Amino acid sequence: MKPIGYWLNRTDRALTRSMDATLEEFGLTRIAWQVLNTLRETPDSADADVLEALSANADTDTLTIAVGTVLADGWAMRPAPDRLALSDSGRERLTAVAQRVDTFRATAMTGITPDEFRAAVLVLERMTHNVETAMSAASPALTAAAS
Repeated sequence: MKPIGYWLNRTDRALTRSMDATLEEFGLTRIAWQVLNTLRETPDSADADVLEALSANADTDTLTIAVGTVLADGWAMRPAPDRLALSDSGRERLTAVAQRVDTFRATAMTGITPDEFRAAVLVLERMTHNVETAMSAASPALTAAAS
């Protein structure tokens, strides 16, 4: 059996490639779609809030490019400097995109029960918590050792 890191990386790459292909006709990528979802969930967001909300999904440069893309293509607008919101056009177009994404998700979930999916997410969440907690606990020791 291959280790979990192998499957995490391979799954992420497969999801990204497939989502990018699914969203290509709309001029979006998986990351741009995540930016739009963040704006839908939190209207009139500060740029920094969007970048922070998605920091686990991509680096700052990639997120900044995605923000620029959704602005340039009219999906989003700036109601004030350093603020982002969905445009009326973006909100309307998101409905068509959401239908395509629902189909993508159904394909990705083929043969996986809702309970299996929840269990997988809970295990990954717990693993992340365990590793991040251990790293936080080790940080003071590492800092002291380096001094």
